[in-house]
Amino acid sequence: MKSAVETLNPTRVRLSIEVPFEELKDSLDAAYKKINQQVTVKGFRKGKIPARVIDQRFGRGAVLEEAVNDALPKFYTEAVNEAEIDVLGQPEVDITELKDGETLNFTAEVDVRPALELPEDFSSIEVEVDAVEVTDEDIDKSVEQLRERFASTSPVERAAEDGDVVTVDLEAKVDGEILEDGVASGVSYTIGSGELLEGIDEAVKGLEAGGEATFTSELKGGSAAGKEAEVTVKVTQVASRELPELDDEFAQLASEFDTLEELRADSRKRLENMKQYDQATQAQERVLEKLLELVEVPVPEKLLEDEVNTRKHNLEHHQLGQMGLDLDKYLEIQGKTAEEFETETREAAVKGIKTQFVLDELVKREKLNVNQEELTEHLMRRAASSGMSPDQFAQAVVEGGQVPLLVGEVARGKALATVVESATVKDTNGEVIDLDDDEEESAEAAAETETSETETSETESAETETSETESAETETAEEKTES
Repeated sequence: MKSAVETLNPTRVRLSIEVPFEELKDSLDAAYKKINQQVTVKGFRKGKIPARVIDQRFGRGAVLEEAVNDALPKFYTEAVNEAEIDVLGQPEVDITELKDGETLNFTAEVDVRPALELPEDFSSIEVEVDAVEVTDEDIDKSVEQLRERFASTSPVERAAEDGDVVTVDLEAKVDGEILEDGVASGVSYTIGSGELLEGIDEAVKGLEAGGEATFTSELKGGSAAGKEAEVTVKVTQVASRELPELDDEFAQLASEFDTLEELRADSRKRLENMKQYDQATQAQERVLEKLLELVEVPVPEKLLEDEVNTRKHNLEHHQLGQMGLDLDKYLEIQGKTAEEFETETREAAVKGIKTQFVLDELVKREKLNVNQEELTEHLMRRAASSGMSPDQFAQAVVEGGQVPLLVGEVARGKALATVVESATVKDTNGEVIDLDDDEEESAEAAAETETSETETSETESAETETSETESAETETAEEKTES
């Protein structure tokens, strides 16, 4: 086999491959064997039909077609490996010449990762992040939230007021018809929380147990999401909420601390830790943005289209589906036009692809490896964010063949962390920030955020590469053998 590579543009090449006919022998033998198992000829046992009979009865062209379809993926892969090119997605194959007993010539156009020129060092990168500041008001809010969790309720015989907990029965109608999923009984609702339908606060305030009211509201979910509904609400119980006193007794009830002062000190420490992590994540994201500005990254058009479509599909069929929304309703809620959504999605896709290319190149240049401990820690974090147990998540990853993707995420996080180490990070007070313990973990999160959907798109392309290639090859082989 001979092959040559022609660069069409920075992200696409054409492979020209010439295969001597004798190298098709194994595929021809396999083709005769396969056809033998599929057909019957009177006078011959199944599987024992001579090649010359198959040629006479079914045509040499059918055999060649089967053999070429079997051989093309192998010769294409050999050419890719020989040229040492990093292909993306499936190739577009064209059989340029097929002479029985002489030669098979074909071309394969395919997207490739572009060659990137990274800076030798990243000391010129400087970013600003929010300062870590925890105020007394922040602590008050945190303690108050904890206090809310330990509130008690007691039924009262009076009209409902702000802050009361009411038990209600609901019935929703659209166009005068009661919705099958629009009836609920015994729903507990805190007036003023905004956790149910818009307009319910005004409807129930002033009602005593047994009281009833009707109001109009736009449904947020269910079979009639987005539609105006006439909602009837009946109050079956009114209960007042009583918050515990903020004292040492409350601290002992709500925590492992003996005094309220100790509880507040712990709240300050937790808030500082949270803000430090947020600060580290912010630093990673801003360093990443600066890094992308320093590197020219051409984006393959086909890969970009696939990525845009993947992001749209995930939003429409997974995220919005779980919320009972369609894309039109989502855009209405977001106050965006379809054109704005398309532009934002494309920009996010471009950034995701560029991020993956740049960080992968940095991984290769710095020879960064991922050990088992790092992979396990990352898997635990991903499991927690997915709502699955580590065992369940690990099983899903292995069964889906996604281990290399997780390794890639960790490696990119390490690559970004090396850039952050060289960069200067200052807070809004002008203080230089030392990002230590949170650096690599937040770098993984930043890198993962930008590239996770891109990886999904590439994975789908990789999974379909063989089948789609064979489909294209079948068509071209048919054209040649028929002619």
